[in-house]
Amino acid sequence: AMKQDKRPINVGIGDLLQFRWPIIALASISHRIAGVVLFVGLGLLLYGLEVSLSSPAEFEGLKASLATPIGKGIAWVVLAALAYHFVAGVKHLIMDGSDSESLVAGTRAAYITLAVSAILIALVTVWII
Repeated sequence: AMKQDKRPINVGIGDLLQFRWPIIALASISHRIAGVVLFVGLGLLLYGLEVSLSSPAEFEGLKASLATPIGKGIAWVVLAALAYHFVAGVKHLIMDGSDSESLVAGTRAAYITLAVSAILIALVTVWII
């Protein structure tokens, strides 16, 4: 008789939430999410640029919109994504240019990326508030 395989056939959201993700994976996934946020945020920023250049009244309206909590929140999300994506991108460039391809070096680099990004995001928070 064949031994029955007890592995799950389908992996659901609950399974993914129970899994303990390595810090390297979390840093990588966060880098990709930040890239998507930047892609969408770039569209919003370009729209804001178009509105601000259309007339002086529209420029003042955009300034007023950015002073609201929602406007500040959008600006914070885009700037936080930019900070994280930049730091993670620099980490990738450094890691690609070095001989360090070990699990220890990758883990250390992921922690440094998260720490530096947290500092930059805290500075962005202070600046926006």
